[in-house]
Formats: sequence, C-alpha cells, structure tokens
Amino acid sequence: QPKAVELSHNNLTSYVTGTVEFESAEPTDAALICVPPYHIAGVGAALSNLYAGRKMVYLPNFDAGEWVRLINAERVTTATVVPTMLERIVTVLEAGGDELPSLRNLAYGGSKVGLPLVRRALELLPHVGFVNAYGLTETSSTIAVLTPEDHRQAHCAADRKVARRLGSVGRPVPGIELQIRDEDGNVLGPGETGELFVRGEQVSGRYAGIGSVLDENGWFPTKDIAMLDDDGYLYIGGRSDDTIIRGGENIAPAELEEVLIEHPHVRDVAVVGVEDPQWGQAIVAVVVPVTGLDPDPDELREYVRKNLRGSRTPDRVVFRDELPTNATGKVLRREIVEELRAAPAEQ
Repeated sequence: QPKAVELSHNNLTSYVTGTVEFESAEPTDAALICVPPYHIAGVGAALSNLYAGRKMVYLPNFDAGEWVRLINAERVTTATVVPTMLERIVTVLEAGGDELPSLRNLAYGGSKVGLPLVRRALELLPHVGFVNAYGLTETSSTIAVLTPEDHRQAHCAADRKVARRLGSVGRPVPGIELQIRDEDGNVLGPGETGELFVRGEQVSGRYAGIGSVLDENGWFPTKDIAMLDDDGYLYIGGRSDDTIIRGGENIAPAELEEVLIEHPHVRDVAVVGVEDPQWGQAIVAVVVPVTGLDPDPDELREYVRKNLRGSRTPDRVVFRDELPTNATGKVLRREIVEELRAAPAEQ
C-alpha cells in the first residue's frame, strides 16, 4: 500500500542549505532537470538549483537525443538523471561522438547502477564530475554522495579497496548520521551488514495517517540493507523486503546482480525470488542481454557459481528485452515476480 510522506519546510530547507548548495552558481550556469516533479529527486533538483541561482531548463518527456541536444543548445553545466536515462544517454554518445563540452557535473541515482555503465560514462566524459546520490523521500532526497573525486580515484585505482568504492553511494552529507543495525537493534561495526538507520534535520520519517516512525532517539529505519566500510563509505544491498529466503538461507539479490552485470553479455539484470515447493523460494535471474548477443543460461549460472558460493547460483535464468521500471528507474520487482508466476517455467 503506497504511503504519503510528510515533508516540512524545515526538512527541505535543511536539505538544500545544509547539504547540497555550499555556494552560489556562476552567472552562466544552467541545470537540466528531467526527473519527474512528483518524485523527491525532481523536487530536490528544482529547489537546490533555484537556491543556487542557476538557470533551469526542463525536459518534461525524457529522450536521450533531446537531452544531448539541450545540453549543447542551452550550454547546460549540471544535470541529474536516473540509471535508465544514463544508459540511454551513454548509448547515444557512443554512437554520435558528442563530448558535451559545457557539462561539468552529472548526478545519477534513484536505483542501483551497474558498474560497467558507470565505467563507460567515466571514459566517455572524463571532464565531467560524476556524483552518485543516494536518498529517500523520507529524508528529503540525498543523504550520501560519491563525489567526483571519489569516482576518479576509484576508476583508476590499483588498490582494490579504493576501486571497490565505485560500487558505493559514498559518504554521508553534512548533518546526516548513519547507523547499521542487526535484527535485534544492535549497532553494527564497519564491514557488517544490516538495516540502515538515518538521523538528521532533513529526515522526516512521517507518513500521512500514520504519523512518525522515528525511534525514541530520532532514527529513521530505511528498510535498506547496507554496510559501512572502515572509511565510512556506504554500500546499499537492496531492500530488506526483497531478500530471498532459499532453503533457510537469506540471499540479497544485489549480491548476484553485481556479479551478473559484470558478464560481457549482460546489459541489465534483476534477481528475484519465486515460490518453490522444495526450497521455499527459488532464485530467478531476469537478464537483459547486450543487443545482438544470445547468452547461454548455463554459462551465466556457472559464472555466478565461480564468483559466489553454490547456494547463490540462480535456479533459473530468463531473458527479457527490458526490465519494468518506474519513472525514476527503479526496477519493479513485484511486476517481475507476478509475470514469472503467470508464465510457464523457463530454463
């Protein structure tokens, strides 16, 4: 059941003034907004750019070619996109060779982004500062960012620890506190995985008709599975509701997705659990192949088996032309599960 989040003026102004805009924009700066205005990312982009004094260019219906045209025509310096948009933009740029000389900053977020896509974007646009922004409606948008410098260091790092940060959402913005807790509410240390809790002035945690869900100390339970490393970088492992329980073992879909997306024949992937009489839930990998390629499902299963332990190998691999997503690029896992329930078993 959808819930309406209540955001106060204080929540939103705390987000804009305390965590996003630290100085005014240059007179020639321009922002391209193509994220829907009914989503918190669209609201946040409009408010922060208005506060900074940037010219705002609005693209109501996203089209990658039109996005590229507007960047050049309006000499846009900053933009925000969701992963689906980024993938289409990169494809257009690879085909057309445009370098977007005016663009200085490109933020992406809204759902998990595959590392191969991030690497393609970094190599295509080395002059652009990329920002991975993580947040929720209940937190008035962004609460953690992987900065442009983080991207550059991780992309070319020989140190595996630093290189791994490209798969993180960075560190918390000023004014935001993070905790990782186990199922009993105990605070976990670096490297331990649990549920992410957030606290700060921009955090609402209130729903219409329900009220506040903050705990007695003001912490908001995000229901996101996460981990903080020794340096404070935050890694998101997906929603706790998406956890697959196979034979009594909890399996995070993101763990398998991160492996499969690195396969050269895979363009996109979602891993879900479906009812199974033997295991409780079976692991199904829904794969969007790279255009023109025809991956072997057994090869993909073996690829996962080599990189993870056997119990995390998909029971089935099915292929689709696209994954169902909402307007901000989040994969609609429930739709996938419903389709798999209704369709005859594949592979």
